[in-house]
Amino acid sequence: MKQDNEVKHGFVETYAEDMAKVIENDKSGLIKKIIHGEEEHEIEKRNLSPESKKNKFFMLTGLIFILLGLTISVFFFLKKKVPTIPVEKQFMSLIFNDRNAFIEVKGLKKDEIIQTVLNEIDKTEVKKGGVEGIYLTEDKKTIGLRRFIALIKSNFQPRADVFVNDNFLMGVVNAETKNFFILLKMRSTADIFDSLRAWEEKMFYNLHGFFGINISSETKYLLTKNFENSMIENKNARILYDQNNQAVIMYILANDNSVIITGAESAAHEIMLRLASSQIKK
Repeated sequence: MKQDNEVKHGFVETYAEDMAKVIENDKSGLIKKIIHGEEEHEIEKRNLSPESKKNKFFMLTGLIFILLGLTISVFFFLKKKVPTIPVEKQFMSLIFNDRNAFIEVKGLKKDEIIQTVLNEIDKTEVKKGGVEGIYLTEDKKTIGLRRFIALIKSNFQPRADVFVNDNFLMGVVNAETKNFFILLKMRSTADIFDSLRAWEEKMFYNLHGFFGINISSETKYLLTKNFENSMIENKNARILYDQNNQAVIMYILANDNSVIITGAESAAHEIMLRLASSQIKK
């Protein structure tokens, strides 16, 4: 029995010594693990804490967005009419054109505008019977009738936009010759007829340059000559004739809401055909 106890005691003693050696040998690594674990735990606590700089930033940003959202909601709730951005008028041709030309006229004087248009008429390459629309622009924006009137210092005074459309067309018809024309649109011809009659006194003076006519001793009589009633393809017209009974300028009541100003019947004929065609398509 004594021998057995000694063996057991020796075994326990040896096991205890071995464990102590293992712990002693691993002491350094174990302590490092414990310290590393504590450090990670502290870092995690700091990151989760509201006091950390990162969390403060996110909290502040979130608060700002919440306040901004509330402000916008209150604004739209209290504002009965929300402001809208005006939409720029879209370019729309009044009739079918074989081609279009856009001419920048910002800063140009009346004579310069006229010469620019005449140059375009002269160089147009539309086929016989073809129509080229000529659009004047300022800063790349197409100008309307009333701005055109102001630029050429015309005496024409059309009624309000609701009666006489600000969208108009001018250009050239390559008929027997190259002929300038202006196409006006209105609610009805009754809304423009009085304005046209009043304009007759100055129409030749205002537009002669676009028709390539210079005022000279031979043409100055046209400044005071009266327009005469006529018919162009069964449409009422008023025509200014020269001393040889040749048409110089005419305006035709082409339909219930269209007036054509031109210098040749052949040009008026082509424009009326295209007007009729556009009405059929509608």
